[in-house]
Amino acid sequence: MNKLPVWVFFNFRSPYCYLISKNLFTLCDDFDIEFVWRPLFGWTGRSPPERAKHKLPIARQDVARWCKRMNIPMNPPPITTDPTQVAAASFYAEQEGKLKEYIIETMKLEWSEGVDIGQTDAIETIAQLVGLDKTSLVAAADSADNLEKLNASAQDAEKMNVIGVPTLVIEDQIFWGNDRLDFVREELEARGVAKS
Repeated sequence: MNKLPVWVFFNFRSPYCYLISKNLFTLCDDFDIEFVWRPLFGWTGRSPPERAKHKLPIARQDVARWCKRMNIPMNPPPITTDPTQVAAASFYAEQEGKLKEYIIETMKLEWSEGVDIGQTDAIETIAQLVGLDKTSLVAAADSADNLEKLNASAQDAEKMNVIGVPTLVIEDQIFWGNDRLDFVREELEARGVAKS
């Protein structure tokens, strides 16, 4: 039986993606699904810089509330952090069967330890944390092929009417936000793909 595809649109720079990273993979534990990984880069899937400066104080308050409820630390990275390279490198982690660990450790490093994940030394640290070859992961971060895949992810997001991150898409159903996992679970249960 083919697994049901669940598209995952994700930007490593989003604190809401940090929140969803804590429970995202429980879906794979409980349902016969496969993630169609679509990382986004730069400001893709996020509020543009001119809007973000007004949104930031409100988002920080909101995320702090969520972190308190979830009992997880919150220590934002420098505002100049660019997620493009870690997004590109995530394709290598996926290829090596380490996407779950890569996402969890990258988001933890960035959002609980305040590390600028756009730096090469951070990418090397991530490689060590998840058991990936440092040289290969750094090369993947700069790979022209992976940067092209990021462009394709952005095009997919536009075609599928993704308006923010994190977003999960199951056929014509769009679930936007870190707090939509319960709705995703209900959708998957209704489709009869729960593991027995």
